[in-house]
Amino acid sequence: MNWYDIVFYGFAAIVLISAAGVVFSRKMMYSAFSLLFTFFGVAGLYVLLNADFIAVTQIMVYIGGILILIIFGVMLTSKFVDLDIKSGTTGTVQYVLAGLATVTFGGFLIYMYLSTSWFEKPVPVVESTVKPIGILLMTEYFLAFQVAAILLLIAFIGAAKIARRK
Repeated sequence: MNWYDIVFYGFAAIVLISAAGVVFSRKMMYSAFSLLFTFFGVAGLYVLLNADFIAVTQIMVYIGGILILIIFGVMLTSKFVDLDIKSGTTGTVQYVLAGLATVTFGGFLIYMYLSTSWFEKPVPVVESTVKPIGILLMTEYFLAFQVAAILLLIAFIGAAKIARRK
């Protein structure tokens, strides 16, 4: 096992543990912060797979934008901070069904992993894709890029206006 494998399994563990935190946490804020670590772990996996542009996009869009909006939304609606979303028999039924689905899917994945004949192929070194994509966005797809930026700005202003109703 080399360093690449160790780092890969580290990021995979971060993703799995924090995803479990998102699902099993009783507090929405804890779930939101667990989601943050899940997105970081996924971005790390993208970097390891030589998809650097997708990793940067993952960090900027999901962590920098959507997750911050979720956290602000939870904070601005203070009555939902201590919301218990799993309770009573409904929570028990959810746990049982989720456990059965998880065991079934996990068993299927283990069976597929063990029954597949894996082969390894050396991976060529890939150059960074950020610069060519940036050049394409600023030349060939400039109009679409600017329209998307203006739409996001309008959505952000609208969200701020809705948040400040008083």
